[in-house]
Amino acid sequence: MLYFSKIRIVFVCLISLFFILLTSSNIFNFNNKFLDKKINLGLDLQGGSYLLLEIDNTPVIEQKLQNLSITIRNFFKEKNIRINNVKLSDQKLSFSVDEKYKQTVLDVFNDEESDINPYYQRFKSHQLDITEENNIFIVNYSRQGIVELKTSSQDQALEIVRRRIDEIGTNEPNILKRGNDRILVELPGLDDPMRIKSLLGKTANLTFRFVTNDNEDSFGAEKLKYEDNSEEAIVSKRIILSGDNLLDAQPRMNNETNETVVSFTLDRVGAKRFGKATSTGIGKQLAIVLDGKIISAPVIRDTIASGSGQISGGFTFQSATDLALLLRSGALPAPLNIIEERTVGPDLGQDSINAGMIALVIGFILVILFIFIKYKIFGLITNIALIINLFLLVGILTIFEATLTLPGIAGIILTVGMAVDANVLIFERIKEELKNEKNNLIAFDSGYTKSRTAILDANITTLLAAIILFFMGSGPIKGFSLTLGIGIFTTLFSVYFIARLLTVLYVSKNKEKEGLIR
Repeated sequence: MLYFSKIRIVFVCLISLFFILLTSSNIFNFNNKFLDKKINLGLDLQGGSYLLLEIDNTPVIEQKLQNLSITIRNFFKEKNIRINNVKLSDQKLSFSVDEKYKQTVLDVFNDEESDINPYYQRFKSHQLDITEENNIFIVNYSRQGIVELKTSSQDQALEIVRRRIDEIGTNEPNILKRGNDRILVELPGLDDPMRIKSLLGKTANLTFRFVTNDNEDSFGAEKLKYEDNSEEAIVSKRIILSGDNLLDAQPRMNNETNETVVSFTLDRVGAKRFGKATSTGIGKQLAIVLDGKIISAPVIRDTIASGSGQISGGFTFQSATDLALLLRSGALPAPLNIIEERTVGPDLGQDSINAGMIALVIGFILVILFIFIKYKIFGLITNIALIINLFLLVGILTIFEATLTLPGIAGIILTVGMAVDANVLIFERIKEELKNEKNNLIAFDSGYTKSRTAILDANITTLLAAIILFFMGSGPIKGFSLTLGIGIFTTLFSVYFIARLLTVLYVSKNKEKEGLIR
């Protein structure tokens, strides 16, 4: 029956007041942790930077195959099998063996039941494809292996990108995967992305290696340039330390030289290696190499066994801070390339807010006028429920501190239309019931009951579409589907609890009156 118990009335009133209070926290400041929540504005509303990064996995694949070639060399050396012409080209590793060892090599890569099974498992885990022709073996990653490698690189890169951006203190960044080799970075409120681009563009692969003049170095040597491109030095390929051994890095001012340096602290393993290298390398230059360029190459004067040191290189305080940040966050597994970049200024964002609010207000006023003219007092009840519906919607977004975008505002506007549609269905059904039923209470109750199926069908189908859009769409589409989905639930609550409660109160006092709704 058309009846509300006192408990339900109190429940509806408390819920409405609670969300009205939450919504008002976006306008007023409350000295309360729970009521201090606010809706965040998206990139298109407050301005900011949008970067789409692509991971270059080519160096990763080549490095993996290079490491694999060392494993293969060591294994066959243990078996007294000589392999020749080891080459790495076009992401393929090739080598040749004598005819008599051909079957042994095939067993290593293909025979799970051979007496060298552990090595089979090791190679198999790399998801490799192996082909052989005229005793020449070609090893490369399979399609599945490439997918797994890209996924792994993307996961690592995503975490490191997040660390670097969090270290800067950017407000509410949005960092998402795109495919299996791209990362989307949205930075609301940031209208100068140059520093971010510089930080994200560096792999931050740090190594400590000795400078050598001996081209016959047993580990091999390579010629590297200094960071300012002013000089070159021949550096051993033997890595004394890598960035993986760093525990912390901070910018500091050297009181003796009055220059900015980056002080670092090593883990236990790194401290041990560093102490051993500096004790045996006194008088040598130790090159500090970042992404293939020498930052500095100080001469070792004494053993450093404390597990800490300094990197100098003519830094400004800002460049030292950025270097320390890069070292703390860790090296990217692969280089990142910026393939798309957009910057939205705060003025344009404010214009979007104004345009969205104007559209919402105009649409809201037109709907209110139409429904009031059409249904009089029940139109007024609908309008009250409609306003509370908006408070409910904005209040729920506030609880989760959701990010509101321009498509999100479009979802709110659509919610207003759907809320009115539900009330129109109910009132038109009530009109039909009043033609055959003289009792107002029964007619109104039947109108609400019999229109429920049509209203639920319409809202459920819309909800399904919103769910699909949320899981399949990108950022702006997610914003639209989120507000639309929440709006469906708030609409049903406002229609069947708030509007129906107000209708009950009015009809109960005017149950004998004829022509309540026309």
